[in-house]
Amino acid sequence: MLRGIIRGNIVSTRKQESLVGSKFMEVQIIENGDLTDKYIIAIDSVGAGIGETVLITTGSSARLALHNTSAPADAVIVGIVD
Repeated sequence: MLRGIIRGNIVSTRKQESLVGSKFMEVQIIENGDLTDKYIIAIDSVGAGIGETVLITTGSSARLALHNTSAPADAVIVGIVD
């Protein structure tokens, strides 16, 4: 899993059909407690907002966090850090 801070929304006027209705977020990655210059685009599955620290799962397990497990997703926000 990765930890990061949501920096913004990604607006997509056209998407693959199984991703319609998904909210895409731009997340700045945190490594060893420090912000990095790395960013990732992740599908939000928990209703997170800009500025929140989140947990992201990646790879094939990311799809399991979505309602549609056949969606082409590589990164999904699965938690909000308190």
